[in-house]
Amino acid sequence: MAAKEDPAVTNFREYIRCKTVHPDPDYRTCTEFLKRQGKELGAEVKVYEKFPGNPVVIFTLPGTDPSLPAILLNSHTDVVPVYPEHWKYDPFSAHKDEKGDIYGRGTQDMKCVGMQYVEALKRLKKNGNGNFLRTIHLSFVPDEEVSGIRGMCWFIKSEDFKALNVGFAMDEGYANPGEECFVFYGDRCPWHIWVCCPGQPGHGSQFLPNTAGEKLRRVIDRFLAFRDAEEQRLKDDPTLSLGHTTTLNLTMLKGGVQFNVVPAELSVGFDVRVPPTQDFEELEERFRGWCQEVDESVTLEMGEQTKIPQTTCVEDGKSSWWDAFAGACKKENIKLIKQIFPAATDSRYIRQQGIPALGFSPMNHTPLLLHDHNEFLNENIFLRGIEIYATIIPALANLKG
Repeated sequence: MAAKEDPAVTNFREYIRCKTVHPDPDYRTCTEFLKRQGKELGAEVKVYEKFPGNPVVIFTLPGTDPSLPAILLNSHTDVVPVYPEHWKYDPFSAHKDEKGDIYGRGTQDMKCVGMQYVEALKRLKKNGNGNFLRTIHLSFVPDEEVSGIRGMCWFIKSEDFKALNVGFAMDEGYANPGEECFVFYGDRCPWHIWVCCPGQPGHGSQFLPNTAGEKLRRVIDRFLAFRDAEEQRLKDDPTLSLGHTTTLNLTMLKGGVQFNVVPAELSVGFDVRVPPTQDFEELEERFRGWCQEVDESVTLEMGEQTKIPQTTCVEDGKSSWWDAFAGACKKENIKLIKQIFPAATDSRYIRQQGIPALGFSPMNHTPLLLHDHNEFLNENIFLRGIEIYATIIPALANLKG
């Protein structure tokens, strides 16, 4: 007879079935699910919605000392698009195989963490350990996967967020196939760059001077040479991780009308991820300088661009928040690898407000599959994560002074 499924796993699988997938996420069904979870937890639940159809859901568990800054446990509800033909199972079925691997979009990124917060707090309350010195807020925000503009980016600047009196935050990390767990103390900043190259138009049968294509090639050469240098720097220095380098990838090309017409303009788009340790102004000027070297007519336009240098202290004895977190992980025999997050999470907006934040997902012995086909998380790793948070959360929420 098959073993009865842990109710926490059942809740997790129901959460995965909420199709909060871009470009048309169903936040309504998700919000109703979260409201039920908040009610079961005994939390005060509020929904904030500046942008119609993009709710921010907050659970609040009041602490015994309201004068102390609160703890924020953040997670996002949206997930990236799927290509079902590449999946073993329906990506929103939350199928669990004979090994206990649960398949679905969001199993790793990051509905697992949101449910682990909730289930850890349920467990603590059930065991009589649900009263904390500090207030705990759980935030479930939309649109993190499309820059967070309609999620954490606006909410953190609102009076409603200020009223939460947050002093420290937890957010997402990612999986590691090895024994250790990653903890992230900073995020790279995404820059979306368009370079526009105007040129001499004409018939495709001629050797025309100063064409857009020639300028485009020279622009691409300069930008991809920089990419090669950063990649080589990462290979040459074993102390570096991906998050400490600047990645640059050509992701978009635009222009042209037909084969026998030399276009009057061609454009190229680059996705750039800049670590918080980089001199942002110097790097932007370097990019603009390359464009001017090619031709004065070449222009660079920024789409999304964040310049957030803030990081969180992760040195022993220098931050009581870090000491509490690291001490709890040690108690759970968790080995930590400290890194800068190579992509970008809502943590960058939190740190920008002067609030220390750590990115952490307790998913070791797990292949990294965020945004990938056949994303899955084993139920035992999920349940172990609840145990870990049941130690971490009290350590933070009962921190004095």
